[in-house]
Amino acid sequence: MPRIQFAVQSSRRSEVLDITDEVSAKVAAMGVEQGLVCVSVAHCTCALYVNENESGLVADTLRLIEEMSQRNDWRHDRIDDNAAAHLAASIIGSSVVLPVNGGRVELGTWQRIMLLELDGPRRRRVTVQVVADGS
Repeated sequence: MPRIQFAVQSSRRSEVLDITDEVSAKVAAMGVEQGLVCVSVAHCTCALYVNENESGLVADTLRLIEEMSQRNDWRHDRIDDNAAAHLAASIIGSSVVLPVNGGRVELGTWQRIMLLELDGPRRRRVTVQVVADGS
């Protein structure tokens, strides 16, 4: 199973970064024609999702996360003041699985692979692993 990692650097506490082009390039370099790609982050305070990269929607995503987690009594905050980041990442998830067809990641017209930074700025490691179709 081909596997490649790359780094993403965030610049703000919370932000959304489009990693579609980087993931697509990694998948193309692997030479797998048909299968599945799993894109994952091995971090507890960032997440991955698939959606449109439109500025209003990105702002709405960040606002929704902020509004969902606005509290001043999270127990984990006693340790390192990032409970909201942990909780949001848990709800959204740390990976996405997508089909690979013709050597390319299959996405809808407006779909993009988005990394959601929740506790930045930080350097994040993204893993791209492809499982080739054996049939």
